[in-house]
Amino acid sequence: MYQFNEQFSTATRQFADTAAQVNQLALENAEKVFGLQMSILEQNANAAFAFLGEVAEVRDLDGYKAVLPKGVQVARENIERSINAGQEAFARTVKTNEAIAQISKGQFEAATEQAREAATKATKAGRKA
Repeated sequence: MYQFNEQFSTATRQFADTAAQVNQLALENAEKVFGLQMSILEQNANAAFAFLGEVAEVRDLDGYKAVLPKGVQVARENIERSINAGQEAFARTVKTNEAIAQISKGQFEAATEQAREAATKATKAGRKA
């Protein structure tokens, strides 16, 4: 009975350690992605407000005609930044998920090996009895 409790305690400790590693990776990824998105949001807002400041200073139709191409350019750059940030966030998330999969794979392999060893010991003990 004591051996079972020891094995259960070891397995529980390993599971907790693995869960802590996975949670740490996931939180670090979320933090980086959130920071990236906030940075892009700030850049886009600054560009938009700068453009709106220029539009507010325009007083005639010719001025609006001159500012319009710049507005299109600002919108295009904002969209490009947002798309690039989305792609980078996706790439970071994929890398994080790969790291989590490696941790999980290692955990399953270790558990399988422990189960094999326990089965081998039990089989040998059964033969001796």
